Amino acid sequence: MHLLYVAVVVAVLAGIIVGFAAPGFAKGLSPLGTGFVNLIKMMISPIIFCTIVLGVGSVAKAAKVGKVGLMAIGYFLVMSTIALVIGLVVGNLLHPGAGLHLDPAAASKAHQQAAGGEGSTDFLLGIIPESLLSAFTEGSVLQTLLVALLAGFALQKLGPAGKPILRGVEYIQKLVFRILSMIMWAAPVGAFGAIAAVVGNTGLAALRSLLVVMIGFYLTCLVFVFVVLGSVLWFGARINVFSLLRYLGREFLLIVSTSSSESALPRLIAKMQHLGVSRSVTGITVPTGYSFNLDGTAIYLTMATLFIASAQGSPLSVGAQISLLVFMVIASKGAAGVSGAGIATLAGGLQAHRPDLVGGVGFILGIDRFMSEARALTNFAGNAVATVLIGSWTREFDRAKAAEVLSGREPFNETTLLDEAPVREPDEERPKAGALA
Repeated sequence: MHLLYVAVVVAVLAGIIVGFAAPGFAKGLSPLGTGFVNLIKMMISPIIFCTIVLGVGSVAKAAKVGKVGLMAIGYFLVMSTIALVIGLVVGNLLHPGAGLHLDPAAASKAHQQAAGGEGSTDFLLGIIPESLLSAFTEGSVLQTLLVALLAGFALQKLGPAGKPILRGVEYIQKLVFRILSMIMWAAPVGAFGAIAAVVGNTGLAALRSLLVVMIGFYLTCLVFVFVVLGSVLWFGARINVFSLLRYLGREFLLIVSTSSSESALPRLIAKMQHLGVSRSVTGITVPTGYSFNLDGTAIYLTMATLFIASAQGSPLSVGAQISLLVFMVIASKGAAGVSGAGIATLAGGLQAHRPDLVGGVGFILGIDRFMSEARALTNFAGNAVATVLIGSWTREFDRAKAAEVLSGREPFNETTLLDEAPVREPDEERPKAGALA
């Protein structure tokens, strides 16, 4: 896997060079990146299903699942609000888009392509699949989540009779992770094609006029990850954020090469279990966080809106920004369920909040691909931190194992992506609270 790590880095650098040297040729390489991301997405539904069924089905009391779920959603709501507030503060300090005097009519065609976000009712109804099996073919994380939760609770009700089924799901999970490890060897090819196509299509000229908003967005994400998430992680679980992010280094590289945090979702599930977070907490928090804990997307929605308003000469007042904040807290929760994710949610949000600014969505499309990398990295970091915190707060986190893993003394198995030994459940194998001094 060290060879694969180096190969991805080399592929990214080669893609940048080809993009600048032969932009016409580079534009035709985009199917390589798209194909690799599609291979990863192909594995998400079965991995989420197996993980949640094992997590929920192995818990003796259904009340624990409800407790973890409510705690996770409450945490996600608070952190997304903080992310939006930080985005507003930085946006007001930098004034992105000021002085550009852009004409929204020039972006009307791009806006029509970007718009089309779902309403809240359609989003909620979309969680319910047409059939029990269609959840695996529609590619919806939330539909798979619903079916997996129902299956997990059903296995709980079956009691001892459900143990053979649970064991069968464990074997299927091993098969699925093994397939994923094989797909990962295509990462250098996918990374090369994706990066080359982006550089070939965009070039440097398109970036110059939008440099302020890009730098501001990246800085905001860095502040949020290292200051906000780092502080919460330390005070909540006594884990150093730099150690955790270093442990997830390969996943961050994968996200940079694909600009999609979904590509690293299966590995995050495996690595969080290896770190010492119980299977039940990981199985609930990670998939739920991928739909509801979108900190990077929240920052993006806020700063992109401020940029569009300033670029068109219609800056938002403080009151309008506060109402925008409230709206975007809700809108960001549905970003994972909308085709086009951030850009479609931005268009849908502006349509409901400030229709006169919707035409400016096209201005942001030129750099959306570059901003999506920071967006995906921030979302991923937020979900990793959330999983550790929820595990710590529910006493489902093995601190002794985490210390061994983060120090490098207990490395992650890159071949199987699974621990050979059964995942330890801290609440079952460790003495009850009060038994230790």
